[in-house]
Amino acid sequence: MSVFSEFTIADGLTVKNRIVKAAMEENLAGEQFLPSDGLINLYRTWAKGGTGMLITGNVMVDHRSMTGPGGVALEAHTDLTRFKQWAQAGQENGCKMMMQISHPGRQIYAALGGKVVAPSAVALEMGGASKMFAMPTPMTEDEIEQAIEHFAITASKAKQAGFDAVQVHGAHGYLVAQFLSPLSNQRDDQWGGSLQNRARFLLAIVARIKDKCGPDFPVAVKLNSADFQRGGFDVDDAKLVAKWLEKAGVCLIELSGGSYESPAMQGDTADQRTLAREAYFLEFAKEMRQSLTVPLMTTGGIRRLPVAQNVVVQGIELVGVASALAYCPDLPNQWQQQADYVAPVQTASFKSKSLRGMANMMLVSRQLGRMAAGKPVKQVSPVVTLAWSQWRMQKLVKRYKKQLG
Repeated sequence: MSVFSEFTIADGLTVKNRIVKAAMEENLAGEQFLPSDGLINLYRTWAKGGTGMLITGNVMVDHRSMTGPGGVALEAHTDLTRFKQWAQAGQENGCKMMMQISHPGRQIYAALGGKVVAPSAVALEMGGASKMFAMPTPMTEDEIEQAIEHFAITASKAKQAGFDAVQVHGAHGYLVAQFLSPLSNQRDDQWGGSLQNRARFLLAIVARIKDKCGPDFPVAVKLNSADFQRGGFDVDDAKLVAKWLEKAGVCLIELSGGSYESPAMQGDTADQRTLAREAYFLEFAKEMRQSLTVPLMTTGGIRRLPVAQNVVVQGIELVGVASALAYCPDLPNQWQQQADYVAPVQTASFKSKSLRGMANMMLVSRQLGRMAAGKPVKQVSPVVTLAWSQWRMQKLVKRYKKQLG
């Protein structure tokens, strides 16, 4: 089995190879939360680079709740023109496009304002960086129902725009993951307590999307293998939820891990568990494979072809690549020409895990911005990049608040 062999994820969704661009937060929206020319150009570049499928950065289901001020939102009354262009750009060269749809819940910067909600009033614990995030308001029954409907509407609009599938973001500490984790979900109603209750929100979203988009439209889920925080959502929980998702008819489960508090998706954990240098979540995926038939994808730090190939050999159908494609957008083509090529991913070396995680995200974001503008990738200073990101954030926050009204 080769990473360059084609694979059918679901009826009507066959990818030309097993390499998938996993979601990264681009923050490259234009006015009114629409895809910008730069964002569209970025996906065209990746499609030409040989990747089998592109999963978009998280598209927000509610513009009042955004992870960042430059994010894309797709809602009931959004004009689809730019989204159709985005889908078409990512489908060049036989590539497929999957839209990741998301709600950040409590992971919203306080400077943004907007609507900060969560299952419970539990603030983020990020040391000195905690003050950057607002205390969330516990969601009412009506707000939970509205959020479920927002996910379904966004999925329906993605289908109308020509995207091949959607992925519900249930990892990395966003709203769905907040419901799943007993650390952030301290409710005592039907949405909290037992794992079955904590998973109810995610399963309701999948069911509503299936109802609105039809049973044949592919729906995937990104799920934490673990929160990597003591007392949080863990591997045994993930196994059960994955089994429920399989029964619910999802076409693919991407396994990742961590959150803003414990950035395991970047190789750091809050509970001191050790992750592999590359393919962070492969061992967890192999555990899942034993009890599941649904296709699986694992993401986390992959930069080399032998590592990607090993993922497939271990029985995981799809290989997610993220940061490496920010530094080498034609990585699949490079691997076919030079099997020992290693993507030149840059990382920060700050002692603070939270600061290091934030700097690594900003380093990737800066490279994505350069690529979107047609500029070459280059090594940059993490310190300067953090300062640049703050300056850019201030500009985008002003624009966001103006659009928010």
